[in-house]
Amino acid sequence: MAIHHQTLAFIFGLLGNIISFMVFLAPLPTFYKIYKKKSTEGFQSLPYIVALFSSMLWIYYALVKREGTLLLITINSFGCLIETIYLAIFLVYAANKTRLSTIKIILFLNVFGFGAMLLLTLFLTKGSKRISAIGWISLVFNISVFAAPLGIMKRVIMTKSVEFMPLSLSFFLTLNAIMWFFYGLLLNDYYIAVS
Repeated sequence: MAIHHQTLAFIFGLLGNIISFMVFLAPLPTFYKIYKKKSTEGFQSLPYIVALFSSMLWIYYALVKREGTLLLITINSFGCLIETIYLAIFLVYAANKTRLSTIKIILFLNVFGFGAMLLLTLFLTKGSKRISAIGWISLVFNISVFAAPLGIMKRVIMTKSVEFMPLSLSFFLTLNAIMWFFYGLLLNDYYIAVS
C-alpha cells in the first residue's frame, strides 16, 4: 500500500511543526537563566531578532501563496509569539547599551526592513513573481536563522564552554531542517526545501 504524495508531505510538515515548536522552545533555559540572574550576561539578541523576522517572512509567503500553507502559518505564528516574548525578556534585563542596540536592530530589520519588503513586493510584483520574490527573501533569511547561532561559535571557542550554544538547539535545528526539506521537496516548493 503506497502512501499518497500529499499525505507524505503533510506528515513531514506536521513533524516539521512539532520539531520547530521544540526549536522555538530550546532557548527557554537561556531565558530562565537571564530571568534568574536579572542579566543578559554574554547572550546576544541577534538570533532571536532574525528568527522573528524569518517567521514574519514565512507567514507573509504563506498568506500570498495560500495553497497548502496552513502548516507554515501555524508554526510561524507561534514563532512570532515566542520570539517576541524572548526579545521582551532580553530587553528588560539587558544593559542600557545592549538594550539600545537591540531596539535599533529590531526597528531596522523587523519594522522598517519588513515594511519596505512588504511594500516593494506588493507594489512592484504580481502573481507568481510576487511569490517568487517573497520565497527568495524568505529562503535567504531562513538560512540566516540557521547560521545565526554560528556567530556564537567564537565565544564557545574562546571560553571553551558550550554554555552560550545549547546542544538542544543545534540538535533540533538539524532535525528541523531535514523535516522541512522533505516537506518542501514533496510539495515541489523549493523555497522551503532549499532553506
